[in-house]
Amino acid sequence: MDFAFDAKTEELRTRLLEFMDECVYPAEPVFAEQLAGLANPWTAPPVIEDLKAQGRKRGLWNLFLPGEHGAGLTNLQYAPLAEISGRSLHLAPIAMNCAAPDTGNMEVLAMFGTQDQRERWLRPLLDGEIRSAFAMTEPDVASSDARNIATSITRDGDSYVIHGRKWYISGAMNPNCRIFIVMGKTDTDAEPNRQHSQILVPRNTPGVHITRGMTVFGYTDGSHGGHAEVIFDNARVPAANIIAEEGAGFAIAQARLGPGRIHHCMRSIGLAERAIEMMCQRTLSRTAFGKPIAEQGVVQDWIAESRVRVEQLRLLVLKTAWLMDTVGNRGAHTEIQAIKIATPATVEWILDKAIQAHGAGGLSQDFPLAQMWAQMRTLRFADGPDEVHKRSLARRELGKYRTAR
Repeated sequence: MDFAFDAKTEELRTRLLEFMDECVYPAEPVFAEQLAGLANPWTAPPVIEDLKAQGRKRGLWNLFLPGEHGAGLTNLQYAPLAEISGRSLHLAPIAMNCAAPDTGNMEVLAMFGTQDQRERWLRPLLDGEIRSAFAMTEPDVASSDARNIATSITRDGDSYVIHGRKWYISGAMNPNCRIFIVMGKTDTDAEPNRQHSQILVPRNTPGVHITRGMTVFGYTDGSHGGHAEVIFDNARVPAANIIAEEGAGFAIAQARLGPGRIHHCMRSIGLAERAIEMMCQRTLSRTAFGKPIAEQGVVQDWIAESRVRVEQLRLLVLKTAWLMDTVGNRGAHTEIQAIKIATPATVEWILDKAIQAHGAGGLSQDFPLAQMWAQMRTLRFADGPDEVHKRSLARRELGKYRTAR
């Protein structure tokens, strides 16, 4: 594995760093001011569209997506770019059209969508004209075991009828969210991993009811449109809206979640770097008990530990990206799970120390640390909770020795 960035990555890094300095960081206070003035807190402030126009103009658009539909980057090339964007997690990814859940939905449509589905939904998503949501998690079952998902998708002539209740559906509160990818059961008698399917459900379909917005530790998120509880009350869509085929839901979900997990981890490293930067600046500028806080041994321990931990994470994420490029997502399965376990918990620890170093200010709206912590704590649920990944990883590790015995 070569640790040096290639010429294309270096050129994009230079452009992206300039974009962050010239556009993204200056937009952060503007975003906060505009969001506070909106009657609907789930609407993206106008500055988002300004940033998107700049991101596209500078060629920093759809960098996450390989192949003909995206920028053609490998995972290893995209990793350092995603890290930089993670420094402003609520603005930079969306400014580059590289924000979840649209990224995963675009990947699904690019890999499994029909030509008609791509023309109708993928194209406007690639152009940043609309937003989307992925409806999987349900409040009435333990969705950490995806086999529990109970929403029904029933064939009725030339249509499918969807009935069920979902929640924490990211982006669904955004008025520009036009399409849902819904996961539900099409055949309860099939083997467990063939019972589910995924289907496209336009937001304006009769029977689709967005009942309320869901906060995360009290926060909304005006950049992607927040999370929502959504009721599908016998919503009817054409049979052509099924993705791939009946029973393919689990396979599609795995194809979608692999890249999504590593993208989250890439961005989280950038967020950790910004937290370390803020911690150092704050502790050098404040005095307690006769000397700068930065000279206190406990604070120096936090800073040193933070640097060690983030460097370890970066190496593991880069190795995972390299494996995904060279042996595929299945070949990198162990490493994908490892980074999904390690990254949120480690970055959460770094953020906790940065908050502590800021004193009461770290809890306030005057610094982004509290919201960054909420975002990172949420990531320990997103794309599968820690415990499920640990269970799967342990079973895979034990399997080597069970086979040997």
